[in-house]
Amino acid sequence: MSDDEEYTSSEEEEVVEETREETKPPQTPAEGEGDPEFIKRQDQKRSDLDDQLKEYITEWRKQRSKEEDELKKLKEKQAKRKVTRAEEEQKMAQRKKEEEERRVREAEEKKQREIEEKRMRLEEAEKKRQAMLQAMKDKDKKGPNFTIAKKDAGLGLSSAAMERNKTKEQLEEEKKISLSFRIKPLAIEGFGEAKLREKAQELWELIVKLETEKYDLEERQKRQDYDLKELKERQKQQLRHKALKKGLDPEALTGKYPPKIQVASKYERRVDTRSYDDKKKLFEGGYNTVYAETLEKTWQERQERFTQRTKSKLPKWFGERPGKKAGEPETPEGEEDAKADEDIVEDDEEVEEEVVEEEDEEAEEDEEEEEEEEEEEEEEEEEEEEEEEEEEEEEE
Repeated sequence: MSDDEEYTSSEEEEVVEETREETKPPQTPAEGEGDPEFIKRQDQKRSDLDDQLKEYITEWRKQRSKEEDELKKLKEKQAKRKVTRAEEEQKMAQRKKEEEERRVREAEEKKQREIEEKRMRLEEAEKKRQAMLQAMKDKDKKGPNFTIAKKDAGLGLSSAAMERNKTKEQLEEEKKISLSFRIKPLAIEGFGEAKLREKAQELWELIVKLETEKYDLEERQKRQDYDLKELKERQKQQLRHKALKKGLDPEALTGKYPPKIQVASKYERRVDTRSYDDKKKLFEGGYNTVYAETLEKTWQERQERFTQRTKSKLPKWFGERPGKKAGEPETPEGEEDAKADEDIVEDDEEVEEEVVEEEDEEAEEDEEEEEEEEEEEEEEEEEEEEEEEEEEEEEE
């Protein structure tokens, strides 16, 4: 007997007892004693209740069995779903594993291809180097000891710059690859004494050859360093001459940074000696005050010149002097005419002097401008000649 059946039977007994206790009518000691009809009615009621309870219990059992069947189906479906999910997860893990293995295999293949390409490239470079060394040995050293390498147009970096930018691991890898085909393995298995001696003699000759090449390259490098120093010194001399022609300090153009710009007036052609704070104040609104001060100064000078001028009286017109007030004493006519003539002559002389001075100033300015233009043209021609000389030296 299962636990569910025990549970159901105990529940049924409790339900039957509760219903009997509820349906039992309260009896009085005087009523129902010894009455057979009353007893029969009570028995009938009890039998009806028992039938009703049996119907309820059968209905409840049917419902319970349906629920158990549905629960069993749901559990079976859940178990099937778990099994399918486990299979799907296993397939997914297998697919991921295969994908990872494929990725690793592709990465390894790519790395091997890159190593092989690099090896082929280094082999070609080594062959070119050997051919260049052989050609350098064969020909006489008449040209320059070095060549200026042009930058790569695509990347903007020269080969030396690309070599400097390589990491330590890349350099080690390239070294291993280059040594792998430079240092050939010794196949001396099964050699006799004579063959070993021949092999040793061959290796000794190779060592001597490599040492001589090393010595030649070291001497060539020393010569190149000396030539570079000489060229730098020549460049410094040219820059010194250029600075002197421009009126600068001789060492102004030879330093790491260009010379400081001297702010000069555009119109007066003189060096601006004002400090940075003074020039900054001009942009902060101080130029108006400076302009007002200069105007006031010129006004004062002109006013002084006007007040200190020689005053002359106007000549008479039909016996009367214009502007003469009534009651003023008359002056002799000869003195007035003489004074008027002297004033006119003085005024003419002043005007002529001013005109001559202005013409002289204009002529001097024109001469200065012509001299400056000639100097600028000479400087441009010299600069072009120096650039052409530098280009010729670089080409050599």
